Amino acid sequence: MLKGKKIILGVSGSIAAYKSAILCRSLVKEGCEVKVVMTEAAKSFITPLTMSTLSGHEVITAWDEGDIWKNHVDLGLWADLMIIAPSTANTLAKMANGQCDNMLMAVYLSAKCPIMVCPAMDLDMWAHHATKRNIELLKSYGHHVIPVGYGLLASGLIGDGRMTEPEEIVAYVNDYFQQSLTLSNKKVLITAGPTYEAIDPVRFIGNYSSGKMGYALAKACADRGAEVTLVSGPTKLQIQHERIRLVKVTSAQEMFEAANSVFETSDISILAAAVADYKPSRVADQKIKKSDTNFSIDLVKTVDIAASLGSKKKENQVIVGFALETNNEINHAQEKLHKKNMNFIVLNSLKDLGAGFMHDTNKITILDHEGHVTVYELKNKEEVAKDILDYLSKYI
Repeated sequence: MLKGKKIILGVSGSIAAYKSAILCRSLVKEGCEVKVVMTEAAKSFITPLTMSTLSGHEVITAWDEGDIWKNHVDLGLWADLMIIAPSTANTLAKMANGQCDNMLMAVYLSAKCPIMVCPAMDLDMWAHHATKRNIELLKSYGHHVIPVGYGLLASGLIGDGRMTEPEEIVAYVNDYFQQSLTLSNKKVLITAGPTYEAIDPVRFIGNYSSGKMGYALAKACADRGAEVTLVSGPTKLQIQHERIRLVKVTSAQEMFEAANSVFETSDISILAAAVADYKPSRVADQKIKKSDTNFSIDLVKTVDIAASLGSKKKENQVIVGFALETNNEINHAQEKLHKKNMNFIVLNSLKDLGAGFMHDTNKITILDHEGHVTVYELKNKEEVAKDILDYLSKYI
């Protein structure tokens, strides 16, 4: 279950840091790739050399090493999960309030992956109102807080506050990834990017779609266990995942043929591509030369991929559509939803700043056949993909 998972292990300054070494070793034995980030205080309890030896990676403890700056942003984007174990009362407070004064906090604030917190402190600190408040704040952020254990503490007292044992944390991690595989055994078709419709050998009709939303959806589906066929129009994006098969196409007709070839065996189809609605009726064999006279192109409709697939949809299949609108957004999206036999549709409006083509962010509204209209805040497209899949879950 954990083979190939990328995990950041954060270690803060607690006597329980010795358990981090056992946890690191256990995760590596499970097949995880582990990178360790330690606070300066943690180094008083366990050495970076120990954690480096167990993880097989350099341990990061500071912003820089000599003249080399450590990129906390890249590390935060790298992981599938970040575990902070032990999480001291001080570290919990910094996390809850966004206080960034060390490398661990910089990585935490940059992380796009789920966060798992393993508190460790004495019983009075654990019972304090401030700590309880911080724990509730972290839970409200969507973080997973592993319950503390009961037993003998470093102070000599007996009570709550012990860091959960490493084998229990590994079990939590296994359960988390098991529960996150909501699309296991599902086959998903996703279209992404623009289509280019040739005018002559060097010119085409296209649009500004970058494919970022479709690619984010493909990765999110694969991460949840689906076998994904990603049919992509021209884009500079790259994707590598053992459960994603990438099919590159150029035109609307090529996209239709690729999508249609796998539609019948697909459980879910997410049509995120920005397909050109029209194409030239004739494509010149040679480059059209500029002349003194005006030039016109006769356009004909391209194949309507969504309508074609929707007309063949079976009862056990789900189709998710996309609508990018500039006016009367809700009405246009509802019309497309019903006309093309989709289960629900994701609406973008170019009126919303940071949404639509080329952006790393998106702001969506989801409409379904039951008349529900769900509005989401502006988020990065990875988070938007998760919102869409969470909405999809009720259909599967």
